[in-house]
Amino acid sequence: MLSQHFLTLFFFLLLSCNTITSSTSSSQNDDTFDFVRPIDRKLLDLNKMEKLRHLKFYWHDIMTGENPTSFTVVPSPSKLNSTFSFGLVAMMDDPLTLGPELSSKLVGKCQGLYASTSQDNFSFLMAMFMVINSFWCSSFFVIYLYKMASL
Repeated sequence: MLSQHFLTLFFFLLLSCNTITSSTSSSQNDDTFDFVRPIDRKLLDLNKMEKLRHLKFYWHDIMTGENPTSFTVVPSPSKLNSTFSFGLVAMMDDPLTLGPELSSKLVGKCQGLYASTSQDNFSFLMAMFMVINSFWCSSFFVIYLYKMASL
């Protein structure tokens, strides 16, 4: 079975590749972080008039310690190939903050699950419901399948 540290690193890298689009110094206070800002239509070559926003927040997936925010609810069966943890299911109720520190201002929650879905490669299904506190009707649902090339 994959170690908890590997899963934490895997999901951190997955999220950083798909959600966090810029880096900021952790020494800045919460007031300097841009949580929501307009997207430049010309930069993306967009002509339609839909309202677009760029959201930037930090997702804290804590799998160990005193107060974990995600943990395994169905471990991978030991009789199956333990290299890829096929069958593992984990639930999460993770904080979303303005800054990289867990003590930063809480802007929402990420609730959902992730599961190892392949016996012969790294393949994870993630289903997340992100609820943003600051805005009316500001929640969204994300389904993501990450599949690494066969080994």
